[in-house]
Parts: sequence; C-alpha cells; structure tokens
Amino acid sequence: MNPPEYTRELVEFLHALTPEQLPAEVMDRARYFLLDYLAVAVRGSQEESARCVQRMIRRNGASGCSTVLGTGIRTQPGPAAFANGTASHGIEQDDTHSGGSIHLGATMYSVALALAETMRDTTADDFLAAVVAGYEAAARIAMAVQPKEHYALGFHPTQTCGVFGAAITASGLLGLTTAQTQAAVGIAGSMAAGSMEFLAEGAWTKRLHPGLAAQNGMQAALLAQEGFIGPLHILEGRDGFLHGYSRNPIAGRLTDGLGESFEILRTAVKPHACCRYMQGPIDAILQIMRDHTIDSTQIATIEIAMLEAGWGIVCEPRAKKYHPESIVDAQFSMPFGAAVAVLCGAAGLDQFTAEYIASPAVKRLMDKVVLTKDARLEETFPREWPARVAIETRDGRRYEKSVRYPKGDPENPLTWDEMAAKFRSLAGAVLPADRCDLIIQHIADGKPAVLPSLCV
Repeated sequence: MNPPEYTRELVEFLHALTPEQLPAEVMDRARYFLLDYLAVAVRGSQEESARCVQRMIRRNGASGCSTVLGTGIRTQPGPAAFANGTASHGIEQDDTHSGGSIHLGATMYSVALALAETMRDTTADDFLAAVVAGYEAAARIAMAVQPKEHYALGFHPTQTCGVFGAAITASGLLGLTTAQTQAAVGIAGSMAAGSMEFLAEGAWTKRLHPGLAAQNGMQAALLAQEGFIGPLHILEGRDGFLHGYSRNPIAGRLTDGLGESFEILRTAVKPHACCRYMQGPIDAILQIMRDHTIDSTQIATIEIAMLEAGWGIVCEPRAKKYHPESIVDAQFSMPFGAAVAVLCGAAGLDQFTAEYIASPAVKRLMDKVVLTKDARLEETFPREWPARVAIETRDGRRYEKSVRYPKGDPENPLTWDEMAAKFRSLAGAVLPADRCDLIIQHIADGKPAVLPSLCV
C-alpha cells in the first residue's frame, strides 16, 4: 500500500479552489481580514523596524508598481511584500489562527496585494480566493507540526509555515498549473525559517517573519513558473518539513476534512497590541476592573493562569518578563500587559511605550502579578485559548474572571463596525480620514483587488 501523499492532496485541492466554491461567509471573512491587515500594516509602516526595510528598498533603487503601504514608495512585488509583511507585524495587532498559533493575514495579503498591482486583470473574487487558499495551507501545516512542539524547537510558525501559504497564494494569482504549484510548495520548503531567539533580547527579527515568508513564497512560485523543480513530498517526506520541524507531527491534519470548512473562519483578530497569549488574560482583567471599583494601589495580587504553550513566550524567563527593557520585551511580557490593563483600562499602542516601561506605577503592579499554570486550560487548547484571572485586594476581597474566548475570536468577534473603528484608529494616524472611509467602503463593497491609494 502506497503511503499517503499529503502534499499532493493538499495542493490539488487548493489549486482547484474557485471563488464560486467558497461560501459567502468565507468571502466575507476574507474582506474582513483584509481591512484588519491594512489597519495594522499602514500603522505599522511608521515603526522604526519597518522604516529600516523601507530605507533598504530606497537605497537599492526602488522602481516598480507595487505599493509599500504608508509610504510614497513603489517597487517590485517581492520587496513590497517583504516591506508590507514586516510593517503588518510590527505592532502586534495582526490576526492569529488559533489552532496553528500562526499569523496568516500579514503574509497572505502582503503577497496578494503586491502581485495584484502588477496584474490589472485580477478580479476581487480571484484575489480573495487566492488569499483563502494561502490561509488554508499555512494553517493546516501549522496545526500538523503542533504549535507547542514547534515552539519547543525554537521555530516561529508565522514564517516557517507561512511561506507555504504564500507560495499557494502567489501560485493562484499567477495562474500556475497544479504541477507548478506543487513545485512551488516544494521550493518553499527550503525557505522555511524563523527563529524565536528574538525573545532573548527584545530584537526586531520576529517582525520580519511574515515579510520574509511573503517574499520567499512569491519567489518560490515565480521559480516554479519558470520550470524550477521542487521536491514533491516536502511536507510528509523522510526529510520533509513535518519531520524536521516537530517532534510529534500529526500529518493527517494536512488534509482531514478538506473542503468541509475553511481555516479562515477559525482565525481571530487582536484588540490589544501584544502577543496573542496575553489577549485572554487582559480581557479578564479589563472586565474585572470595569465590573468592580478597585483602587490599583490597594491590589495585593493579580493571579493569572496561563496556557502552557505561551509560558516560555510571555512568562519566562522571569527576569526578562518582570523587567522589560524595550517595546518588544513589553509586547511579550504578561506582567507588563496585566499592569497597564489595570492602570490604564486599556492595552493598546498607547500603553506599549517606553514611558510606561519606565513608569514606577507600572513596575509596582508588575511585582504583584503571580503567573500560574492550570491543567484545566489545556483541555480545549488550541481549539480554544482560555484564561483565568483573580485579583485580590489588601482588605481580602477577591474577584475572579474566566475567559473562554478572548475578544476577537470567531466565537466572540469584533463586528464590522468595530473592525472599521480599529482601521480608523490605526490607519487614521497615517492616512486622511476621508481616504480611510473610502477604503472601508471599497472593501465592504467587495472590491479589494484595486484599492484607493494607500500611499501617503
């Protein structure tokens, strides 16, 4: 009996996917996540990490028709996808697929927008279908390596798994054959990188990951278009991705239930400007503070039960998490996120700043945070990302709140109006208000392939 050919089966299904086969709900979510992507990418373009990439592009001679969002730069599709993917990940508010613990839109939309600007005959529906296919591929691959196992080896799935999704999205837009698409996916396997070592010192390299995935996946598709040959069994092969990037892969997740539903429907957005593992606990803290009159100076402890998969990302090493030195440190510090949520009643971009990192009041509250593990939280992870918080005051009062689905999850979503508000809040810092309104309307009307100007 021949072994399963997971790569071929996944590629054949995604290659054959047409807009007509996609439910209206899926197309609606694709537009919804495009608006979210543009919000974080346009605002993220102003971060110094993004500006480094922009300066590099200018220095190397920017020329082309693909837009670097939030700037006046037009360049070739590859550099544009790299710049926009990096920008969209810089403020830690991009979407996250729960089962794969992977940021999908930052990669897939970066590829699709950069290519669509060079292909004037791309329809809105074709654009969205290519993105949906990329989401499906990357999410399934991330679930197959298992997030906890993948993180344990030091890999970041947004780049390692995202590059395959980028190759699928690019292949769809370029009109590649099934064989060429499978070659592109095979080539992408040699471009799968992405280290979590950035956590050790608050480095910027994580912000590059979706940009690199987008650029490399596009490059893989362009090579395949020219006849370059890639391995046919890159996912399940003896030396393939699953075996190299996980101690306990589950290959069946690559193809189980293909077409029954779509992973874009299981993707969440982030209201708070920090790691996905911090979203649920922050929601719980904000709810407790809203429901009860608690003087922050009277708090004795803030006890937070955390998911084990996020423990080494936002809870340890203790010295780093309780004493962040940079904004990246703060974005991945549960004690910091908890402290600003209590003190400010919010955990957005205005709170993840150098001023709050240096704040004595924030430091005092961080010292009151007690981080714990709770086996009960693991029972539904990664299908759910639950959290539990208890705040005790000096006079003995105790307030508890459990969160099953953080705000932004598919089961607890931001409405379209709330998403539009997020867009105006973030992109409105870069683009004029009337253009923000025009972009929102354009996407709502189903015309995402040709958008109003996103340049400044």
